[in-house]
Amino acid sequence: MKRSRLCEAALRRDESMDEFMDGRLKVIQSKKGYRFSVDAILLSEFVSIREGDRVVDLGTGCGIIPLVLLLTRPIRRVLALEIQPDLADQASRNALLNGFAGRMDVLVGDIRTMPIAPLSADVVICNPPYRQKMSGRINPDPQRAIARHEIMMSLEDILRASKRLLKAGGRLAVIYPSARLVDMMAKMERYGLEPKRMRLVYPDEESEAKLVLLEATAGGRQGLKVLPALFDQGDFSIGI
Repeated sequence: MKRSRLCEAALRRDESMDEFMDGRLKVIQSKKGYRFSVDAILLSEFVSIREGDRVVDLGTGCGIIPLVLLLTRPIRRVLALEIQPDLADQASRNALLNGFAGRMDVLVGDIRTMPIAPLSADVVICNPPYRQKMSGRINPDPQRAIARHEIMMSLEDILRASKRLLKAGGRLAVIYPSARLVDMMAKMERYGLEPKRMRLVYPDEESEAKLVLLEATAGGRQGLKVLPALFDQGDFSIGI
């Protein structure tokens, strides 16, 4: 008798399993360590996807972005890269739990040494750490610290890896603090990644933008499309 997906994706003592998207998606996460935020969902909604795309997710965490894409978009396959073995293990079990094990490969590795074949991706997606390494208080929890601060990967590392991975005309999609938008766009162009689509995310109609969703094309021509602003996390402001 075959074991059920739930048995094979059994929870560890320090984990929880939560349901999202009206119960269509089940996600194993750490109870006290890294837990994904709505930013990852906004990014998965924003990225341009074409039927049959091969996607690489850099710093996948528990695998939430690949899971959402596999559930809602016509992608062919996802390779999810994660440097922390415990989070990579969660991502693998989440793929199994949701029936995506055959289309989602999880790899433990460092984007700075990039254990993935060059020119192999149609899309690279990344919800990176927002804070520079020496800015602010470092969270004492290692999972949260690596997710929030540029301890294991910087913006430069992400762009260098994306340039190597993307086919000509491939897309990189990221979500980032709007205060660092100019720096990000300048560095993208240095790596041959032309910003093509942008959307600012505002807490409310009276506040300054806090985040920006940006998509760039490898070897693309100049021409940036600025999409309508997103307020209060859009359709995801009351749970997902």
